[in-house]
Amino acid sequence: MIARTLLSSPRTLAAVIVSAGLLSASAALAQAPALDVPYVPTPEAVVDRMLELADVKPTDYVVDLGSGDGRMPIRAAQKYGARGLGVDLNPERVKEAVANAQAAGVSDKVEFRVGDLYETPLDERVDVMTMYLLTRVNADLRPRILNGLKPGTRVVSHAFNMGDWTPDRAEKVEGRDVYFWIVPAKVDGRWQMKAGNDEILLDLTQQFQRVQGVARINGRYHTIQAATLRGEEISFSVEPREGPVRRFNGRVKGGAIEGTSPDGTPWSARRAAAS
Repeated sequence: MIARTLLSSPRTLAAVIVSAGLLSASAALAQAPALDVPYVPTPEAVVDRMLELADVKPTDYVVDLGSGDGRMPIRAAQKYGARGLGVDLNPERVKEAVANAQAAGVSDKVEFRVGDLYETPLDERVDVMTMYLLTRVNADLRPRILNGLKPGTRVVSHAFNMGDWTPDRAEKVEGRDVYFWIVPAKVDGRWQMKAGNDEILLDLTQQFQRVQGVARINGRYHTIQAATLRGEEISFSVEPREGPVRRFNGRVKGGAIEGTSPDGTPWSARRAAAS
């Protein structure tokens, strides 16, 4: 009787309906995924420039973290023939991305998954990684990018940088910041180098793609000059007190470096055993 009396009042009935609506909305919010990054689409012009900076090729595997409607992997497949993976925490965005890939005719080249970007594998299979996240999220991902992705992997970020890891290139596209990095090989430490008849001891220090160090030749130490590190490719000069400047260009492969001098002389280096 009480319930029947209460519901017979129009005001009370309206209040019950509103309360039910609020409860339903609260339940929907409780079921919705907690997003690390709000969804804001990247403009098409920025998408195109990000892929150009990454120099995407048909053989590349492109991973887009926080892929939204899928425009980045879809564009990479359409324009360059690359394969791709998009990961987003929101199932609705993933459904939209799958539909967009079908409409674009690239469903055979791209895949979209509901997933946490922090749990997405970042390993040697990835050739290009793109993202439009936040500075704090980039900072969280940075160790995995540097330690999980292979040297030479290209990384492009819309709007947000990675702290003191200076980008290899930075541009503005329609007023928006775009940052580009190449994952550097790990070269810090001591190397035993042989160039022609010379035995050289290299001591290198590294901060991301910036390299410094000294070379010991015939018992004398010389500061390494003009060192560059671009993915696996390393170059540096040694200027002895007596004799000409010597330039070395090489490629890092794990614990070895193989290369040639500009005059064609081959050289190689191996990591020195820990003492």
